[in-house]
Amino acid sequence: MDISTPMSKYPLALQQLIASLKLLPGVGSKTAERFAFQLLTWQDEPLEHFADLIATLKAKIHTCPDCHCLKEKENCEFCDLQKRDPSLLCIISSPKDAYAIEETHTYKGLYHVLGGLLSPLDGRTADRLNLPQLLDRISKLPIREVIVALDSTLEGDATALYLKEQLGKTIPVSRLALGLPMGSPLEYVDGGTLSRALVGRQVF
Repeated sequence: MDISTPMSKYPLALQQLIASLKLLPGVGSKTAERFAFQLLTWQDEPLEHFADLIATLKAKIHTCPDCHCLKEKENCEFCDLQKRDPSLLCIISSPKDAYAIEETHTYKGLYHVLGGLLSPLDGRTADRLNLPQLLDRISKLPIREVIVALDSTLEGDATALYLKEQLGKTIPVSRLALGLPMGSPLEYVDGGTLSRALVGRQVF
């Protein structure tokens, strides 16, 4: 995408910053302009620190090759078998979902990030998901239950059914209990509702 779209009323550097800010989800033209002008009011030190955080973000934050959650250190806290129950594996679509579940203080097992949900119309088919790694982990770990914790959407339902077909013949597969708002991503579900959904999960 070209981020140098002309906005003749602003200097070029400001135009480019506004165009870049608009790439963020939920940020329209007016909000991007407000953010850009707010950044102009910052002192040099916090502005440089902010710029450094953005510039080094991907170098400091890595994806765990096993569970695909985010990690900053060499060892992944989500894969620590000394602190987690290796018999439970929770399947999520995004690394961010792990933090939402952790905040419930209800789940102590392992995670596996699919990296998206099935949506053939958008070109997201099964071969685009982290399924081979999932099957490999299940074969190596003493898993006794797989918990499918996906968004309550059409894509989430389709992915859950696909996982049930792939895994259900060899290992018990459960899904979060009813009560999650239809159409809502996990990250927007309040902790109390998510905690009850985890505790009340059902085999499907």
